[in-house]
Amino acid sequence: MNLKETLNWRYTTKEFDTTKKISESDMSQVKNLLRMSPSSVNLQPWHFIVAETTEGKARMAKGTKGFFHFNEPKITNASAVVLFCSKIDADEDYFKHIADIDDKNGRFPNEDIKNGFLGAVKTFADIHKYDLKDYQHWMEKQVYLNIGSFLLGVASLGIDATPMEGVDVKALDEEFGLRAKGFTSLVAVSLGYRAESDFNSTEKIPKSRLPQSEIITVI
Repeated sequence: MNLKETLNWRYTTKEFDTTKKISESDMSQVKNLLRMSPSSVNLQPWHFIVAETTEGKARMAKGTKGFFHFNEPKITNASAVVLFCSKIDADEDYFKHIADIDDKNGRFPNEDIKNGFLGAVKTFADIHKYDLKDYQHWMEKQVYLNIGSFLLGVASLGIDATPMEGVDVKALDEEFGLRAKGFTSLVAVSLGYRAESDFNSTEKIPKSRLPQSEIITVI
């Protein structure tokens, strides 16, 4: 599929075909999509829990008890589920960790450039921490950048996805001990292949978006 076809093909899948599983090779590409996402100043303030087994999906489904029960089958019937988690805080030790990894991977030709990178990260972090006072929210926005590229990426592989904010993040934080590790859950994304009976399929109903003339101004 070309980009236009991919954009029109993907949609929020409501019902998965439980007989179809994502191959190991495609799951490897799915995990690479998570890792290679862009983020502001390469902060990468995220962690991902990937449930591929029946047991793993059952643990993930603990976030759909009570009010969010309508999303339970979208987790248990999927081939895999990814829980997107955001760092709660990031300090200078973490900045140095990122810089050291970048250095090891050959991104800094000399120490001055590495120190310049560290200075830039701290500057932007301080802006969000002290001036805008949205430090945690800023990190969460980086995770949402990842989700956006992830949805398009899996669609390019012919994999359907269901992004869900409709999960109990407190229950999932507790289930996976996330807060003690410095993270909190944000969104679960189920992966698999659409069932023929899915009422929301793009084969049955067209996608609808605001017209380009309404949302884009060319100057």
